[in-house]
Amino acid sequence: MQSYTIYLIRHGAVAETNLGHYIGSTDVSLSEKGRQSLKAINEQLGYPYAERIYSSPLHRCTETCSVIYPGRTVQTVGALSECDFGEWEGKTAADLAGNAAFADWLQNSDKTPPPGGESGKQFASRVCKGFERIVKELSADNIRTAAIVTHGGVIMTILAMFGLPQAESYRWRMDNGYGFAVRVTPMLWMRDRVMEVFDTVPFAPAAGNDKSGEKEPQE
Repeated sequence: MQSYTIYLIRHGAVAETNLGHYIGSTDVSLSEKGRQSLKAINEQLGYPYAERIYSSPLHRCTETCSVIYPGRTVQTVGALSECDFGEWEGKTAADLAGNAAFADWLQNSDKTPPPGGESGKQFASRVCKGFERIVKELSADNIRTAAIVTHGGVIMTILAMFGLPQAESYRWRMDNGYGFAVRVTPMLWMRDRVMEVFDTVPFAPAAGNDKSGEKEPQE
């Protein structure tokens, strides 16, 4: 049975996150610095070609797709959106200092949602179900390579739940514009719901080459 390769790529930088704001479901755009950084990464290393492109519907992800996979058709998937911080969207930890609900959330975010938002458990359930649907779709459509452009929290959740080697979510942190390549082997996936994390994305350049990762003609 053939395996499937999926590239999990974090969107480019946004100004609000760099300023320490909680930005989950808030639909902000890439910063100009974030956009230029993506262009530089693409020029220097090149993002690997994928037969199908999936994205969170939020602008910072769809805009990233337009930079790193220009001209390609992108399928947006709501389940790939970042965690919803509810009433705390756009606020900083300093803004919320002294808020008892915020203190409770910091102690147990898995079970305690922000007011009007998602708990960690609700977020993880949504993300994992969405990822499982994507894997099922790739198998049904015989798509062997796919890229998923999404958020850091989404990628960390997917890899903490399904990735081999097994690791806590914080160990799967990545910079904006970077991510991980995973290999889904049908037998292993169906039996144990696990997949191999085999490289980072973009790939490190091979000796003597300026770029790595084949880039086929785009749609």
